[in-house]
Amino acid sequence: MPPRKSPAVPADTPQINAAVTAFIAALDHPLKPEIEAVRHILLGVSPTIGEAIKWNAPSFRTTEYFATFHLRSRDKVQLVFHLGAKVRDASGMQITDPLIKWLATDRCMVTLGAGDQIAANRAAFEALVRSWIGHV
Repeated sequence: MPPRKSPAVPADTPQINAAVTAFIAALDHPLKPEIEAVRHILLGVSPTIGEAIKWNAPSFRTTEYFATFHLRSRDKVQLVFHLGAKVRDASGMQITDPLIKWLATDRCMVTLGAGDQIAANRAAFEALVRSWIGHV
């Protein structure tokens, strides 16, 4: 099977961080193209979203970090959505979606799948990101 090609993230996108680009380029992961695609989707949701390497993985922020790739999963792309580094009361959040599994009151695991599932889940994922960053 030929290697899958990573989708290009335009280098002139203001939110692109060189450290994240280098991290992903060096990443040895079977879902590397999907991870790159999800990165591109997430950064495209809002110009206020930036990225950096935090917690030893690509992480995304507005005023606080709110999402971090869960790179231990080797068969599906997953991200932990949170409300920053410190535990916060998120009891007012009423976000429900089949993509998420709540891990605590202030964080959840978002599972996007692999391959064609990424494109199939794109609209729901973008809506989830928009909703989540409204609470950050």
